[in-house]
Amino acid sequence: MAAPKVQKHFVLVHGACHGAWSWYKLKPQLESAGHQATALDLAASGINMKAIQDVHTMYEYTEPLLEFLASLPPNEKVVLVGHSLGGLNIALAMDKYPEKVAVGVFMAAVMPDTIHKPSYVVDQV
Repeated sequence: MAAPKVQKHFVLVHGACHGAWSWYKLKPQLESAGHQATALDLAASGINMKAIQDVHTMYEYTEPLLEFLASLPPNEKVVLVGHSLGGLNIALAMDKYPEKVAVGVFMAAVMPDTIHKPSYVVDQV
C-alpha cells in the first residue's frame, strides 16, 4: 500500500509591479494537485489599498506576508515561493519566521547576500 501523499501549503509572493494576480495559472494547478496555495498582495500592490507613498522600507512592503505568517497555527510550515523582487520579501520572512517556513523557493528571484553590500555583483563587472 502506497504511503499517503503529503500535501503542502504554498505561499506565492509576486515580484515588483505585480500582484497576487500574477499567480493565476500556478495557483489552481497547485490546488488541483491537492495542495493549499495562498497568493498575497504585498503593500501597495494588486488590491492592497496602502498608498505607495506610505511604503518607506522593504519591511513595510513585506508586512502583508509577515502578518500572514504570524497568523498561521503554531505547527504549520509553508513553502514560500518568491518571484523577482519577491525573493527579498521571502528572505525577510524566512529570517523573521524560520519556524514557519519549510523551504524558500527563489523563482528567477533576487537572492540576498548576507556578506556583501547589495551592489557587490555589479561592482565586480
